[in-house]
Amino acid sequence: MSVDRAVQRPVKAVIFDLDGTLVHSAPDIHAAAVRLLGERGHQGPDLATVTGFVGNGVPALVERLLAWAKEAVDPSALKAAIGRFHQIYNEAPSALSELYDGVSGTLETLSAAGLRLGVCTNKPLVPARQLLADLGIDGYIEVLVGGDSLPQRKPDPRPLLHAAEGLGVAPEAIVFVGDSEVDAATAQAAGVLFALFAEGYRKSPLAMIPHQTSFSQYGQLHSRVVELAGAEGLK
Repeated sequence: MSVDRAVQRPVKAVIFDLDGTLVHSAPDIHAAAVRLLGERGHQGPDLATVTGFVGNGVPALVERLLAWAKEAVDPSALKAAIGRFHQIYNEAPSALSELYDGVSGTLETLSAAGLRLGVCTNKPLVPARQLLADLGIDGYIEVLVGGDSLPQRKPDPRPLLHAAEGLGVAPEAIVFVGDSEVDAATAQAAGVLFALFAEGYRKSPLAMIPHQTSFSQYGQLHSRVVELAGAEGLK
């Protein structure tokens, strides 16, 4: 995929989404969802259904699960269900999760090129940090912004801008890498370049999601970042 020269900018940092971007985490999320609904007397949905609920954070996920189960709850009961999901999921957030092929090597390549690396996710901070550590890539990540780091979550741009600030890099010098409509909307709102990982949890066709570049294998990402940097290069 060629990159329009009009969008090329000097690049100093790459910030990643987590679920569906760096990590295929849906199996663990699915397991927690099935257990939560099982405790409430429901048979859980399949993996594809739960994967479709991922992207807007745990509160939205739990709301969607209860709606799928046709269980109406008041705000206090919903809050309790969200808390119980956190308890279940945090017991083993990496038991079934795997890095996408090539992630570790790509992070090493980007770091060696002098780029600063961060993660901005709607997953809460504690399991996000554990997931990065359990899968052996936490050493590459200088800044982690979770879904509970700020009052706002993606697609609000503030978490992504907060991650950029933590890296000491202006938004215009960042490439944000994500897999979903939420990530694309976040990048647009923040005014940053967006690289779309085509093999994640998106719900729309690739062409329907705004992006400056896309890739389907992690071995392609470094060259895509170089293309986005253009003549200005990696700074």
